[in-house]
Order: sequence, then C-alpha cells, then structure tokens
Amino acid sequence: MGEPRSTRSLALLAAASSDDAPEVLVQLSIGQRDARLLTLREWAFGSQLVCVASCPNCRERLEWFLNADELRVEPQTERAAKLSLDRDGYSVSFRLPNALDLAAGAGSKDVDAARLALLERCVIAATHDDQATSAAELPTQIVEALAELMSQADPQADMRLDLDCLACGHRWQAIFDIESFFWSEINAWAKRLLTDVHKLASVYGWSESDILSMSPWRRQVYLNLLNG
Repeated sequence: MGEPRSTRSLALLAAASSDDAPEVLVQLSIGQRDARLLTLREWAFGSQLVCVASCPNCRERLEWFLNADELRVEPQTERAAKLSLDRDGYSVSFRLPNALDLAAGAGSKDVDAARLALLERCVIAATHDDQATSAAELPTQIVEALAELMSQADPQADMRLDLDCLACGHRWQAIFDIESFFWSEINAWAKRLLTDVHKLASVYGWSESDILSMSPWRRQVYLNLLNG
C-alpha cells in the first residue's frame, strides 16, 4: 500500500502487456506512460470517462463526460532521448521526466524540494558562460524555460481541461491526471466486487474463489435475484 502511485501504474502496465520489460517501462516519459494508461483504461472500462470537479469560485459540483480520444495528444515532433536549451549564457542538456523521477521527488519534504529533486535528475549537464554549473544553481527563468520545453516535448504529460461553471460563469483550467483517475476507478471497482462477493457468499454460502470464477454476467444475475 505504501508503494508510490507512479510505480504502481508501471506494475499495472507490465501486468497488462508482456511486450515491454519493466526496465523499458520505467524509462517511458510521463506522457508516454499516460498514453498507455489511457489505452489500458479504455480496455478495462470503455472509452467514456465520467469526470467531476468543483468550481473554485462557488464550489458548484460539475459532472461531464469525456471520450478517451479527446484526451489523446500527439507530440508535435519525434521525442529525442536528450534535449537542450541555450539561453542567456546558459547551455543545458536534459531529458524528460519518467516515473522513477516522480517517485524520487515524492519523498521530498515540500514542493520546492520535490521540484529541485526532479530537476537534478533530469538535467544531464549544464554550463553558464562555458563554466559547469549545477541544476540547483540554475536561475528561475531558466528553470521555467526548461519546464516549458518539457511540456512541449511531452504534451500528454500535462493534460488541462477548460472548464466553465454554469452556476456562476467562472472559467478555469483543471489538470487531468489519468493515473489518479484510473486508480480511483480501479479502487471503486474492487470495492464493488468485494461487496458483491460478500452478498453472494452470505446468502448462498459460496466461497470467494467460486464467486470470482463466475462470469460477470452470471454474478449479476444472482445479484439481481437477491435485489428482487
């Protein structure tokens, strides 16, 4: 249970496909990983996603539907293993973050520390006026430029939805995180399944393994009989 969500997602992808070894999956950029998670979610629960949010202005609850294809973003250019930035005398070579980078940053004590940990892992080399410098010494404008280049190179990693509250007219952007969205659905599905097992076992005396070996359709037939 204490395993970071990012590595749990990779375990889920590994279990769903034998095409890529775990050491390959951990090197996927966040956008590449999220694209695979979106496809896996579509296989598991269908192409329609039910989304909810609260308006930050009036707290009105919003609910709407999205199709998985609406969330897919094709990168504008082919991803390179190593990217670079040259600006204001700084020359930085860097790579896109992966799940292991996020997991390492998750253990940081605050947001700034997590951001620095991520930066230090993704910056391959940096110089200022041809003198070597560390990721921690990069000025804010360079760090922001790096973040923008990462977003451009891996757009699937930064999915934002334009939302409009019908109650108060407030408009804002919300981040859509397929990782947390999918895991929430899996948890809800698992709880429903365990509840169904409990109901059937209590009434019919069947074992958990017997109930789980039934097809979903057959289990539902028995549940419908119990519910009248």
